[in-house]
Amino acid sequence: MSKLNTSSIPQHIAIIMDGNRRWARARNLPEIKGHEAGADALEKIVEAAEKLGIKTITVYALSTENIKERAKREVWGLFNLMRTGYHQRIKKMMQNGVKVTVLGEVRGLPGTIKNIINRIKNTYIKNEAIKLNIALNYGGKKELLQAIKDIVKKGIDVKKINEQIVEKHLYTNGQPDPDLVIRTGGVIRLSNFLLWQTAYSELYFTKTLWPDFDGRELKKAISWYQEQKRNFGK
Repeated sequence: MSKLNTSSIPQHIAIIMDGNRRWARARNLPEIKGHEAGADALEKIVEAAEKLGIKTITVYALSTENIKERAKREVWGLFNLMRTGYHQRIKKMMQNGVKVTVLGEVRGLPGTIKNIINRIKNTYIKNEAIKLNIALNYGGKKELLQAIKDIVKKGIDVKKINEQIVEKHLYTNGQPDPDLVIRTGGVIRLSNFLLWQTAYSELYFTKTLWPDFDGRELKKAISWYQEQKRNFGK
């Protein structure tokens, strides 16, 4: 791996954290242990990203499809992990300058999770070092549909609707689009993640399972990114 060019570090990286369950199964562990290892990996990646000068990390934690299709036991296990993760990890991260934002349909989440999201939202970050967006009960198509509905409700003249208007009604309003999307676990698709925002993102896929994705793997992804020619249709 060549040395990174510090002048072209991606400022916003989005990550589809795939492979937690397969990681656990390979070790004959309960699936929740894979999710716990994945939470540990996220904390380390945010720390590594901050040191590299990355300004924003957006991670796909739980999709609308996950909530509908996965076993209730697993989904509730994930919610329990989020509750403990708030006290054991997120609070500490925020104290260290990580600005956390939750993207997604909050209304569809359990009350205890909503309370945690409100606490996160109302936490003042004194010296912001990096932003961490957590996509929770999130779906790209649903985000776009909701944006369209909000625009229609406001009665905005159809002739005035442009990309900027749409972006103002997305969960990521005010944030730059991802420069780089990383998907771990060997699957090659976006799975309904940031469909609008990733229109010109570079897409990096690795077979490494998320709990094994560390600072070295992050640097490999950035090194690949720096080899790409980004012309944005020019």
